[in-house]
Amino acid sequence: MLTMLTVAAIAFQVTNPSGEHADHLAKCAATCANCQLMCESCFKHCLNQVGEGKSEHAKTAQFCVDCAECCSACASLCARQSPLAGPMLECCAKCCDMCAESCESVEDDEHMAECAKTCRECAKECRDMAKMVG
Repeated sequence: MLTMLTVAAIAFQVTNPSGEHADHLAKCAATCANCQLMCESCFKHCLNQVGEGKSEHAKTAQFCVDCAECCSACASLCARQSPLAGPMLECCAKCCDMCAESCESVEDDEHMAECAKTCRECAKECRDMAKMVG
């Protein structure tokens, strides 16, 4: 999970950009970092649900924790304006789509619905950014 120090470092990096796509990369980094935090929270929520005997949350827990890792990496690459951001953006968008789909498969769960919404927003932002850097 992103620590406050990591978030502060990303904030510093994205508020001091240079180059044509820097503002968009900064926004994308922030969106990915937000999605990472939501997915980490949803992972914990899913584990709690599995502990209560709701086994349908087990598969989604895996998607959430894996998506969180992908979003974290993408946020870092975008914040650094890495030349590897393009492929990572595409990967992140796909991971977010899969996580959202998994979260949406569990009905009547507000936490998972919010995670799905956040993942869909992140996927869109990543796809938009990938078009700009690609």
